[in-house]
Amino acid sequence: MAAVFREERGRLLAALARRFGDLDLAEEVTSEAIEAALVSWPVDGVPPRPGAWLMTTARRRAIDRLRRDQAYAARLAILQAEADRAAPPAPVPPDDLPDERLLLFFTCAHPALPAEDRGALTLRFLGGLTTTEVARAFLVPDETMAKRITRAKKKISQARIPFRAPSAGELPQRLPDVLQAVYSIFTEGYAARRSDLAEEAIRLARILRRLLPAEREVAGLLGLMLLVHARRDARTGPDGEPVLLDDQDRGRWDRQLIEEGTTLVRVALTGGPPGPYAVESAIAALHNEAADVATTDWPQIVALYDVLLALTESPIVALNRAVAVAMRDGPEAGLALLDELASSPQLRDYGPFEVARADLLRRLE
Repeated sequence: MAAVFREERGRLLAALARRFGDLDLAEEVTSEAIEAALVSWPVDGVPPRPGAWLMTTARRRAIDRLRRDQAYAARLAILQAEADRAAPPAPVPPDDLPDERLLLFFTCAHPALPAEDRGALTLRFLGGLTTTEVARAFLVPDETMAKRITRAKKKISQARIPFRAPSAGELPQRLPDVLQAVYSIFTEGYAARRSDLAEEAIRLARILRRLLPAEREVAGLLGLMLLVHARRDARTGPDGEPVLLDDQDRGRWDRQLIEEGTTLVRVALTGGPPGPYAVESAIAALHNEAADVATTDWPQIVALYDVLLALTESPIVALNRAVAVAMRDGPEAGLALLDELASSPQLRDYGPFEVARADLLRRLE
């Protein structure tokens, strides 16, 4: 049952948010429907269409609550009038429900919301994590995260951010915010060595891939995360100490994930100029296909970083490119590039910059 609840919760929440235009109400009745199922299903059995059962229960709870609350009376009347005027809904396949999670992805990652709130909302409402778990993921106190989520929900309500997926014309401008929100979750998990968080980001990216199969950057992001996550077992030593890529036992890398990720890289690179995630995934694939550091195709990696730098103008990308140049041309060449980046405000307190510099100085000895 846990797997059913995990899969259906986001779909249910998205459909209810769209139906009633209230994220708080949708969240409350979704939880109530799941609680009702926990009582009913062990006795009566899991219904043939669990998603439909949950939807019917949640929708009834929402309507009952709106009827009891005079403040919502006018809204309910409007909703009912709209439903009466609407054309009959398209028939639903007997074993499925419409999947409206895409609208929730775009609502949680709306550009009107602060960037720091987007990943938190995505984890809370699409990942199904509690506020405490989201706070732990972003290394902030529970109270801080609760205020952040409340503020974001209030912003959605006050700004009347619509619960809808963008049109085809809006998609290129809006999709990067969604992908960045999901990737932020992954990088938090990667940095904290929390496989559960990284795997949740991968699960969300898989949902996006199903919902947007033609979007190559979605394939690129999923491929990138799979290729990086494939190295998880080799990233730490026996005592939990971090192991750098150069020193990792590549025999411990997950070959199944690498194969899947590499297939997605090909999809992301086919059909037009590549996006940033497609290029990053291609770099990760070159690392993963090499037998060791010495046989890595560093000239090709530098060339890909040149493309990525032109797309993003990111000083962190420039840092990674400098390291790749050092592997191709020697530590002196890499250090010269690092000297040029030393004044960048984004790198001033960025730990990996000093680690890279120390490593190249060590190689000069």
